[in-house]
Amino acid sequence: MSVKTSWQDLNSLPPEARRQVMDFIAFLRQRYAPSRSRKAAKPAKLASEAFIGMWRNREDLQDSGAWVRNVREREWVRRRA
Repeated sequence: MSVKTSWQDLNSLPPEARRQVMDFIAFLRQRYAPSRSRKAAKPAKLASEAFIGMWRNREDLQDSGAWVRNVREREWVRRRA
């Protein structure tokens, strides 16, 4: 199949079919692209993340085990009723 024939065949398709062909070509290019060696990303330091310590001053969470037990008891009793 020649390039000229392929272009003619592509142009003879309806617009939606042409979009599908182009999507498939993009998929094949990505799938068969030469793999690039990627540098290993440095792991983020967890202590520097913004969410660490966000509940530090909550008095209801001083004993997290008790808090979880209370939440479970409330939710499980509500669901049984």
